[in-house]
Amino acid sequence: MGRAYQNRKDSIAKTATAKSRIYSKYGREIYVVAKQGGADPDANLSLRGLIERARKDQVPAHVISNALDKASGVGGENYEPARYEGFGPGNCMVIVECLTDNNNRTITEVRNCFTKTKSKIGAPGTVGHMFDHCAIFSFPGDDEDSILEALMEADVDVTDVESDGSKITVFAPHTEYAKTRTALQEAFPNIEFELDEIQFVPQTSVEISGDDVPMMEKFLDMLDDCDDVQRVYHNAVF
Repeated sequence: MGRAYQNRKDSIAKTATAKSRIYSKYGREIYVVAKQGGADPDANLSLRGLIERARKDQVPAHVISNALDKASGVGGENYEPARYEGFGPGNCMVIVECLTDNNNRTITEVRNCFTKTKSKIGAPGTVGHMFDHCAIFSFPGDDEDSILEALMEADVDVTDVESDGSKITVFAPHTEYAKTRTALQEAFPNIEFELDEIQFVPQTSVEISGDDVPMMEKFLDMLDDCDDVQRVYHNAVF
């Protein structure tokens, strides 16, 4: 059926400024995940997956270790998750996930991105019900039946397993992330994840065209420039 999940568009940064911004976002997220579930990747599967993604995105080891050191210490930053929802150019649906130590600053910056691109920020829940909060794992393979069987034997509440002939993609509820990851690694010890994260997957899509396309690109670029913004999900098809 083909779900519109999104890979990070900024996996390979082209400028020093972009790289620094990506490192900062990863450092902040690693700190928060380690603070919440422990700084030991072997005991915190969410942290382990996040560190692996950071390494794939060429985040330096010292950025990762510094974030873990902060999380292991006393005090430090006090980042909290914040989520904003609304409608972007072409009336597409948008979810913006942030980590912030100043809610007033963050909402002001995010609202500014909406306002300057003819978009409309809404109340919590405005569009969230039109997205599925999924754990997504993608890896090379073509036998979805064996994957589904292994997950069912491990009692994983898998949502869907898809294959395009060379790649398998597994979808599960976000609450099943750790259980799904463990089951896949135990059943297939040599598995290498190309995608391993939790995302909001839109249930429907909307095609945008004309002036809405450059406006949407501006909107996404503005959000990407906000230090507190971690991820942006939308249902727009260009």
